[in-house]
Amino acid sequence: MKSLVLVGAAVLGCFSCGTLSFRDIDRIIQDLPRHSSSRYVNRRSLPASWFGRAYATLDDPYVYIVLSDTGSPASKLISLFTTTVYNHVSLSFDRDLNTLVSYNGGNGVSSPGLNEERLEMLNQKPGASLAMYRLRLEPAQKRVMLARIRAINREGSSYNITGILSKKSRLPNIMFCSQFVYSVLAEAGLAYFEKKNGEVRPGDFIRRAEGLEFVGCLVLDSPALWVTGYKGG
Repeated sequence: MKSLVLVGAAVLGCFSCGTLSFRDIDRIIQDLPRHSSSRYVNRRSLPASWFGRAYATLDDPYVYIVLSDTGSPASKLISLFTTTVYNHVSLSFDRDLNTLVSYNGGNGVSSPGLNEERLEMLNQKPGASLAMYRLRLEPAQKRVMLARIRAINREGSSYNITGILSKKSRLPNIMFCSQFVYSVLAEAGLAYFEKKNGEVRPGDFIRRAEGLEFVGCLVLDSPALWVTGYKGG
């Protein structure tokens, strides 16, 4: 409860700075009771069909790191602390983003924690955009990552909404988006920069980009407007 009060104080601080509207504040406050910083509220949110699509990508020698500027109230709140454009990060096991996954608030549909993501979920403002990068890996490493995600899906998870204020989690699967992505990469030996798990923020994935290759940027309300960064597959 104390941590949620701190988030409430941060929300009011954002409003006083002009970062959040009354509507944004209302959406955040209405969503807070769905969260927990001490127990898992999300279990088995990823269906078998998601894992089927993910395991079908084992021949793809890359994992994709996707940073997004969604325009959601939570994204606006996080931006006050990160001072960066892209405030959400996800993983995908295919370039077409049919296996997009991360930790999030559930978009008012699913419980906060580990959830499958779709582009329409990330498109919450005019001009919402994403930047995609890829990291080479072996099929065995992709299997390790998927095994870790399957374990979280089975054990349970919660989205660490207090992560903007506190760097610690009471349970191992209570994480925020960048912590999740970093931990899964690290599990497979793919953490290409060194930072404490709870201190990783979305921008770190491109600021510390050893071995990372830019794929492209996409404005979500104009799907044809891909700006690509490489040729070929």
